[in-house]
Amino acid sequence: MNISTIRPSLYRSLRSAWIVLKLIIPIYIFADVLFYYGWLEKISFLFTPLTAALELPKEAALSIISGMFLNLYAAIAFAAPLGLSPKEWTILAVFLGICHALLVETAIMHRLKISRTYAVLLRFFVGLLAGWLVTFFPENWFGEGVFYNAPTFPSYETFAVMLLSSLQEAVVLALEVVVLVVLIIVFLDFIKSLETVNRYAKRVNTAFSLVTGTILGITYGAGVLISEYENAAMSTKEVWFVGTFLMICHAIIEDTLLFVIFGASAWVIVVLRLIFALLFSLAIVAYLTYRPAQSRRPI
Repeated sequence: MNISTIRPSLYRSLRSAWIVLKLIIPIYIFADVLFYYGWLEKISFLFTPLTAALELPKEAALSIISGMFLNLYAAIAFAAPLGLSPKEWTILAVFLGICHALLVETAIMHRLKISRTYAVLLRFFVGLLAGWLVTFFPENWFGEGVFYNAPTFPSYETFAVMLLSSLQEAVVLALEVVVLVVLIIVFLDFIKSLETVNRYAKRVNTAFSLVTGTILGITYGAGVLISEYENAAMSTKEVWFVGTFLMICHAIIEDTLLFVIFGASAWVIVVLRLIFALLFSLAIVAYLTYRPAQSRRPI
């Protein structure tokens, strides 16, 4: 790969990274504002039916809502003092592993022409179904709890201080996204330029996007996915397959380890997320393939 071939890759990767950044920074700050004013805590009572369905203590409602709107670190910070059993930690991990950071990640999926309604409902109901399934697992499938110092929320003297801190954290995340997306897309284009790989380019596009998102997460993997989508390297069905899979199963290593250190079962979390991701991604492709042509419109 020479300079003339690298230049288009750099342009595409930076353009994709910029799209993701425009979504990450404002929504990241907005989520911090929600927490600063305590708005999430005020509506946590609405989630007590959910905790009951998952057989979690009602106090876990704030952990769930924080995870859904903010991130998994926020969820763990609220759940750590509750003295959850390994089984309860596993249930929480399965649900929130699928249904978390909805503000940011749903916006990213929308860039791929995947509707916000589909993204939110898919992740919520699949997370609920998978988490509810864990309630039927016998207790002896889970080990003893592991005690670990959970992350704590910083306290801010003023709104301006919070805003500055949030902006700094968002910028750091943004820089990580830019660097990683650029490296991955340039590497992917290099792989596709190889003569032996060229005939399998379609498979490379799909597989690479899938692996990137599954390991690194939607925030990072979406940059690659957006690039391939806008470059017409992936069909609509492939985008829906990968998008659906990643909404259910992404950042599988980091997300799982965050809960395993508190005693959650790694194999239950990983196996359930992979199975549900495969089933629902295959189902959406089947739907797109076999529905009547005249009824075909974006979900």
